[in-house]
Amino acid sequence: MTRVLICGSNGLLGQRLALLLCSQTQYEVLNTSNHRSFVFDRRLFDYTQLDIRSKSDTKSLISSFQPEVILNAAALSDVDWCEVHREEAWKANVVGVENLIEAAKKVRATLVHVSSDYVFDGRSGPYNEEDKPSPISYYGKTKLASENAIRVSGIPYAILRSMVLFGYGIDVRANFALWVVQNLREGKAIRCATDMIGNPTYVGDLSFALTRAFELGRTGLYHVCGPERLSRFEFAQRVAAAFDLNATLIQPVQSQTLALPAPRPLSSGFITLKSETELHCKPLSVDQALAMMKREFETHGSN
Repeated sequence: MTRVLICGSNGLLGQRLALLLCSQTQYEVLNTSNHRSFVFDRRLFDYTQLDIRSKSDTKSLISSFQPEVILNAAALSDVDWCEVHREEAWKANVVGVENLIEAAKKVRATLVHVSSDYVFDGRSGPYNEEDKPSPISYYGKTKLASENAIRVSGIPYAILRSMVLFGYGIDVRANFALWVVQNLREGKAIRCATDMIGNPTYVGDLSFALTRAFELGRTGLYHVCGPERLSRFEFAQRVAAAFDLNATLIQPVQSQTLALPAPRPLSSGFITLKSETELHCKPLSVDQALAMMKREFETHGSN
């Protein structure tokens, strides 16, 4: 039985990892996040509170549980918030990872970490794993710093970069698709950029890729995303169609008119041949993934 520690279990990705792994008898899973309670507290999932920003707490828990695999889905991912609150962003996205690295060394665990397309400047996407990072936001800089810390650590690792992550989760921070659904259901007009381009990625596909990485013993860097490269405006239209919402409320705009605090990589996207070949990832199309998300809404409620 493989002992797996999940960090960030209350987030969108962490919830999906918990559901995926805790139902399989070959894993002994300990779910953690910095919250006192777990969203799945009615299920028989093992959970304990852990703030990876605390070196002593992280070291103590990992020393006690002795995981063979650490899945790190914990991060501050609000790009604009990170741009303004830089010290807190660094502690969560870099110091927290350094604490995991140090503790992982002691127990010889493999660290599987989630990163982002925001490590690139978005001038010449789509990108492969060999392209040189050049982040333009502070969030992107923290994600690159965490990658670099892992790469030089000497521990076995897999880093999976992804982008435009979407899906349903319990009490999660609104991802782009959720934001579109929530606003259109309330009859609110929204503005979506026509020049901000990337590959929407369904949370179920990313969670599958993360598990495949450690199940297959893969190490190194992988790009994982959905198969379709869309602008945010195009993606919002697809969301509206999938949820039978009023697409006329979606206004196409240039990203500069949104006056966002943090700069975004505009022409992003990934080349995913490596993850398709080595991790056997075949992500769903946008419409397939949105149909899954809609069923999850109908089953569990509208967040």
